Amino acid sequence: MSNTSQVARTEFSAAISQIANERKISKESIIEAIRQALVSAYKKQFGPLEEDMYYFANVDEDTGESRIFRCPVTEQDEETLEILAWDESKSEDVTPAGFGRIAAQTAKQVILQKIRESEKDQVISDYEDRVGEIVNGQVLRMDKRSVIVDIGRGQGFMPPEEQMRGEFYRMNARIAVLIKEIRETHKGKRIVVSRAAKELVTGLFEREVPEVSSGAVEVVAIAREAGVRTKMAVRSTQDGVDPVGSCVGQRGVRVQEVIRELNNEKIDIIPFSDDPVLFMRAALAPAESLQIEFYEDKHKVVVTAPDDQLSLAIGRGGQNVRLAAKLTGYKITVKSAGGTVESEVTGEEDYEIDTLEGLSEETREYLVYHKLTTVSDLMRFSKKWEENEDITDDQKKILAKAVEEERERELEKQKEYEARTAEMATEEEKDK
Repeated sequence: MSNTSQVARTEFSAAISQIANERKISKESIIEAIRQALVSAYKKQFGPLEEDMYYFANVDEDTGESRIFRCPVTEQDEETLEILAWDESKSEDVTPAGFGRIAAQTAKQVILQKIRESEKDQVISDYEDRVGEIVNGQVLRMDKRSVIVDIGRGQGFMPPEEQMRGEFYRMNARIAVLIKEIRETHKGKRIVVSRAAKELVTGLFEREVPEVSSGAVEVVAIAREAGVRTKMAVRSTQDGVDPVGSCVGQRGVRVQEVIRELNNEKIDIIPFSDDPVLFMRAALAPAESLQIEFYEDKHKVVVTAPDDQLSLAIGRGGQNVRLAAKLTGYKITVKSAGGTVESEVTGEEDYEIDTLEGLSEETREYLVYHKLTTVSDLMRFSKKWEENEDITDDQKKILAKAVEEERERELEKQKEYEARTAEMATEEEKDK
């Protein structure tokens, strides 16, 4: 055996082995990828190929020498035309002259691709152990309506449903995100990060409040409508520790830091109680003087609110009662002092639009994608859904009805405000 042949054998085999060991890729997968790439390169360079022949490549694992062969097809799927079997005993060498140069280029490209894939897999593997962790990232770019975030070694993918309502992401802006999951997509595995997850709020309090990170204060329950408002119930696990005061901090410095990280999202911190009535009252704050009746067999609560507390109990767009239902785990019906049902929620609603009866899943997905999650949003950006051809007429009627009812409520509130203002002005005149 010549020295030249020995060097060639050593160089190719050693190079493949080194790459396989350093990048933790199997040697067999590299060779197989080279074989497939060689056939693709041959088809591209010398095609079209005979349909009744099967083409394959052989690669010498010692020297790297590559040859292209073809053999008769013996079985083929009639529908997909996929080749199922072939007669390799009748194969013939069809390697064209000068194919060695093409083979060398192809092998190089395959190896580089394998290295890139290996590096990406290693990054994904590192972040699989960090799911649930909060990291500081930097906005790199927009990918349609998704945001790509630099989170260190890897890039985080933040789809619309993981973004905060009303938040706009500027290039190079620094944001705190939760590593939510590793998701399989058509582009391979991606690191999904979130600004909308309630765990982000919990993690930020763990970062800012020593008592939470040490376990002296426990976050028992949390309900969130990202970008707007969060309700969080806390309790102390140690005597002498004020759970709410610890989270708020002196002059509110701790909670304000979390609010700043969340772009001024409102945060209600309430004390958890084992007494369901006390816990429900705290969850429905700032409303007061509420009459609360529990129906444990239906896991339901009926709340009767005085007329002057009704709007506080329900909240703007039903948000307060919706968050209270999520926080406590009970279905809640809110009635006026006269007994009229003003709001009913199950706690499963993510947005105000989820309370609209008859709304289809397709319409909901469109509205969430375009961040039209409240009736107020539907009013302000009505053209977005009114002019959309994919939303059916019956769905548009549901949305239009909700908008009209909201306008009537706002008009009624305006009339009440004007009446009170006029009444106060009259009383001031009498006093004079």
